[in-house]
Amino acid sequence: MDPVLPIFWNLPAPQVLEQLSSAPQGLSATQAETALARFGPNELRPTDRLSGLRLLLKQFASPITLILIAGAILSLFLGDVADATIILIIVVVSGVLGFWQERGAANAVAKLLAVVQTKATVLRDGNEVKLALADVVPGDLVLLAAGATIPGDCLLLESHDLFVDEAALTGETYPVEKSGGVLAADTALSGRANVLFMGTHVVSGSARAVVVHTGAATEFGKVSERLRLQPPETEFEHGIRHFGYFLMEVTLLLIIVIFALNVYLARPVLDSFLFSLALAVGLTPQLLPAIISINLAQGAKQMAKHKVIVKRLAAIENFGSMNVLCSDKTGTLTEGQVHVEAMLDARGNPSDTVALYACLNASYESGYLNPIDAAIRTDRPFDLAAYQKLDEVPYDFIRKRLSILVAHDAQHLMITKGALQNVLDVCDQAEGENGQLVPLATLQPAIQAKFEELSQTGFRTLGLAYRDTGADATIRKESEAAMTFLGFVVLADPPKAGIGATIQQLAQLGVTLKVITGDNRAVAAHLGQQVGLPGANILTGSDIRAMSSAALAHQVNDVNLFAEIEPNQKEQIILALKQAGHVVGYMGDGINDASALHAADVGISVDSAVDVAREAADIVLLEKELDVLLDGVKQGRITFANTLKYIFMATSANFGNMFSMAGASLLLPFLPLLPTQILLTNLLTDFPETAIATDNVDPDAVAKPRRWDLRFIRNFMLTFGLVSSIFDYLTFGALLLILHASPQQFQTGWFVESVISASLVVLVIRTNGPFYKSKPGKALLIATLVIDAVTLALPYTPLAGLFGFSPIPPLFIGMLVIILALYMLTAEVAKHFFYRRMRRS
Repeated sequence: MDPVLPIFWNLPAPQVLEQLSSAPQGLSATQAETALARFGPNELRPTDRLSGLRLLLKQFASPITLILIAGAILSLFLGDVADATIILIIVVVSGVLGFWQERGAANAVAKLLAVVQTKATVLRDGNEVKLALADVVPGDLVLLAAGATIPGDCLLLESHDLFVDEAALTGETYPVEKSGGVLAADTALSGRANVLFMGTHVVSGSARAVVVHTGAATEFGKVSERLRLQPPETEFEHGIRHFGYFLMEVTLLLIIVIFALNVYLARPVLDSFLFSLALAVGLTPQLLPAIISINLAQGAKQMAKHKVIVKRLAAIENFGSMNVLCSDKTGTLTEGQVHVEAMLDARGNPSDTVALYACLNASYESGYLNPIDAAIRTDRPFDLAAYQKLDEVPYDFIRKRLSILVAHDAQHLMITKGALQNVLDVCDQAEGENGQLVPLATLQPAIQAKFEELSQTGFRTLGLAYRDTGADATIRKESEAAMTFLGFVVLADPPKAGIGATIQQLAQLGVTLKVITGDNRAVAAHLGQQVGLPGANILTGSDIRAMSSAALAHQVNDVNLFAEIEPNQKEQIILALKQAGHVVGYMGDGINDASALHAADVGISVDSAVDVAREAADIVLLEKELDVLLDGVKQGRITFANTLKYIFMATSANFGNMFSMAGASLLLPFLPLLPTQILLTNLLTDFPETAIATDNVDPDAVAKPRRWDLRFIRNFMLTFGLVSSIFDYLTFGALLLILHASPQQFQTGWFVESVISASLVVLVIRTNGPFYKSKPGKALLIATLVIDAVTLALPYTPLAGLFGFSPIPPLFIGMLVIILALYMLTAEVAKHFFYRRMRRS
């Protein structure tokens, strides 16, 4: 749909409100419903919410399954009604099993995501309400504050010291000041000061605006539509995709060779075709998408119990694989409750004037809430009624200063607070003894010495300066010049109790903590000593500016403390760590953390973070505690381990059985298993694996990061597939040479052996150690025993005739027990030597 008001920045606000059927008190609930029906959800592209029918049909979308269905339908037309019907029933039951599991997983995840959903504050029927961004419609009046995400393209109605970060849309480094008004129709996008764009966020100030365009009709929507942006593929997703290619190659080769050889041996063409396809289905882990969804959803639910909400499921595996965690120190390593230690003049003495000026600056700034200004405001109860705020230049991460202009009596006073060196850069004099002004150079050595002394004892120290602006009632960045240095704001934020032990626990899990802070080298080193982080090697922002990307990638392995870091350098550090071969997590909650969260393999934020950080994160913590993160890492590894168990089963026992069947079909004068029997084997062996998500995981699987390794999986498949085939052929020998079984008895006997061996071997391969020392999950154990009992009983039930089974003699049951016991023992021995060899390689 074409957007309404395509050139709305050229129209007065009352006209825009009228054309959107809106008003100063916002839309009514009825108007909002009408607008939502007309314009649709506020999404860049429709959310991929699969309906029940589409999700069910998705289960049958694989080419092999579709060909098998087509072959069964062809059998119906050729008169083979019984076999064709059974094939179709088994395929449908298998699909319904996958649908049921995947549907439940999707619903569980949707409930978890609702916990950390980003919301916008809008006026509806004159009342402030919080809405999901997708529910915001053209005509809504939105209320914005620092840190808020702008929910659509909006016309500014009123603002107060409003600065917006538009880097995501325009690439502009500095925050852009916004104000109301009417602009020329041909004003370029970057010059539309009265427009707030979707995908940008408020850095400081507050505003009220009317939403004009939403979703794909916004400027950001047009860009994303052209670029078709996709989330970067995780290492796990990349591994699964290549694993799929590998299986496809093996499967296609198997189909072609088996079909061609059976036709060459003058077997019926349709039977040979269906047999080849059934083998392919048996080899293909059809439930892999469902198993992955179940495992990830189960992992997300378990992580939620530990106050970790997963926004992007695929990040769980990366969370488990993470071996480097980058984080700021405030609130993570420290209490996050900053308090004022001292207010000192330029000579290092306590000063009430410094305290007053710092309080004015902190009280009148309109940027995002931060612990430093909160601490200054509550430190001393000054009466500021005699001071009137005139203007503000908000803090940004380039200047590292915040200035406010106040009127007091007849004086206009600009007060600037910020990083000490950045404040000194705009000063040319300082207040000396008795308020006497002296050249800055006179006191600068003493100022620097005091700063070093405070930093080395772990205090964060800001500088404070002022200037009388005369008659000027406004200020700009350029106004920060020729200022007078007044003194120091000294802040303390002590380390959390027990944080050293938590860092050691992370290290024991194979996760190295690297602290990235804007504080100076001395403060970072002092904190490192307090919490047990080695601080011999510290890289500063200036060090990084002088390095090439290759040099930084070489250095980052040996550095755990990064100090005096600028926002854009956080992303540089993360990319360097990834280049060095690490799986990197980044934990951030500030306005300047979004790009680093995007760059990391796992972006981690907290529920109290600003909107832009929470949106950029893959994982949201309900508490900003490393202990919470510790539990999340363990659960990520449990999820990864349980997913691999299914893959190991599917590529060992299944592969061995199908490979044996392919060989037997060439040696025997009859098909070793009918197509319906192969499909039933596949269905029964898949059923217990749906319980793998709740299986217990050995401590050694959680003790260190694990990464996707296709070579390891291939070797595992070949080793355990070979073991499985050896015992398949032992079963063949027992059936043919000892029992002299008929074709029907042979097929029945091998069906029973295939299903039971494939289900029991899961109990062996689910653990690296001896299977009898690792307790399986209750659901997995029960499902395995139930399937084994059903398989043993099936040949003696009325259903046996439908599948071409016949009762098997008691002698075979006894031989089956011996074969299965030997198989389990051999698999256990093979596992021991396999893991020992892989550890050495």
